[in-house]
Amino acid sequence: MKQDIKIIGSGFSSMAAACYLAKAGHHVTIFEKNDTIGGRARQLKKNGFTFDIGPTWYWMPDVFERFFSDFGKKPSDYYALEKLSPAYQVYFGIADFVTISDNLPEIVSTFESIEKGSGKALENFIATAKSNYDVAIKDLVYNPGISPFELIKVKTAKKIGQFFGNISGEIRKRFANEKLIQILEFPVLFLGAKPSDTPLFYSFMNYADFGLGTWHPKDGMYSVVLAIEKLAVELGVVIHTNSNISKIDVLNGKATGLTVNEKMITADVILSGADYHHTETLLDEKFRRYSQKYWDSRTFAPSSLLFYVGFDKKVENVKHHTLFFDVPFDQHAKDIYDDPKWPENPLFYASFPSKTDADAAPEGKEAAIFLIPLAPGIEDTAELREQYFEKIMTRLENLTQQSLKKNLIFKESFCVNDFISDYNSYKGNAYGLANTLLQTAFLKPKLKSNKVENLYFTGQLTVPGPGVPPALISGKLVSELIEKYS
Repeated sequence: MKQDIKIIGSGFSSMAAACYLAKAGHHVTIFEKNDTIGGRARQLKKNGFTFDIGPTWYWMPDVFERFFSDFGKKPSDYYALEKLSPAYQVYFGIADFVTISDNLPEIVSTFESIEKGSGKALENFIATAKSNYDVAIKDLVYNPGISPFELIKVKTAKKIGQFFGNISGEIRKRFANEKLIQILEFPVLFLGAKPSDTPLFYSFMNYADFGLGTWHPKDGMYSVVLAIEKLAVELGVVIHTNSNISKIDVLNGKATGLTVNEKMITADVILSGADYHHTETLLDEKFRRYSQKYWDSRTFAPSSLLFYVGFDKKVENVKHHTLFFDVPFDQHAKDIYDDPKWPENPLFYASFPSKTDADAAPEGKEAAIFLIPLAPGIEDTAELREQYFEKIMTRLENLTQQSLKKNLIFKESFCVNDFISDYNSYKGNAYGLANTLLQTAFLKPKLKSNKVENLYFTGQLTVPGPGVPPALISGKLVSELIEKYS
């Protein structure tokens, strides 16, 4: 039966769901509160420079291929991809860095050159990670998180013990060199939890890293947003920007519409890809599935302090993706999860998209994006932002042995307060819920409301979890539930 489906938000999960639902024959309309689509994956253009505001890493290309193939399409029908070579670089001190190649044999050689015997250890570790990846992508993450029995399959049952070990412990059994340990623990940062709190099963992210590689869509991640928008429009989806939702209307226990820019609009089904906690505040309290106590008890992935910077010259001694691990990760992690505060010596990440994409900056200039992971909910002021920009710029200059501060054309920042104001993000989190043992699969917030008929949720605070590929999967999963129950 064709239904009138209204969707809140235009992030990856909302857009993906819209495509599936429109393909199924429904009338689908998206409402986005900001003036451009993409949710957290928006774009900033300034003085001839172009920046991805949100995600900058294109991992797990097979998930994107699977998404487009569901519509008889390929990513190449919409955007061009380039595999980065090298994938990224990690600094540990002044002119002291490790470069990660674009293929596993070279990465194995790099490991072996740093720690004798680690090459073979890496091959064995990645073999397990690949097995986990195959199980995760084929048997686990495409489940809707309704029941623990989703885990009880032949392949997943064999992996059940890996949900009770942790990545940090396993890596430290196999490797002694701290540089190699940090490189292997790095992908877990994308899951938003400390490696010591992340189930070993999530080593599948290491296969996504070393096995599948790091890619760059021409013109940045926003080109993927535009690709899905084009697909959605081709399928008949209608998209409205500058459309703020202030209430979800419920009658006789059933979602009946939205209040958009103070105007009531009816619907047969409501799907929210906006922040889950915020979405429930659009309901009367009696219709909310999760209490404030519940949200306060969750372990959230970090927020971030981001800078978008234009330099009047090329930055030397860095790659497209460059990580700065010259300070202890453990202390920074404590400042995020154990005793939330601004880290005195933060790790940080830098992306220089103009290293790969000439259109990202004017000729002879460099576009740079800097990210510092932070505890969600901490104080955010202009003075703190400026203080931390100075910290990372000083370290960048020292570590890469060049002068850059005087070459700054401009900088824009984005932090906790902006995540709250632009995305209604709970405590200003950037990634969603951390993938800890007690926040995995069926233990995440549900895709379907149990208190309001025909109300659904999708995105980073529900299954499968944080990241762009999981967001695409989340959109598919919720569309299947809507087809089944509404």
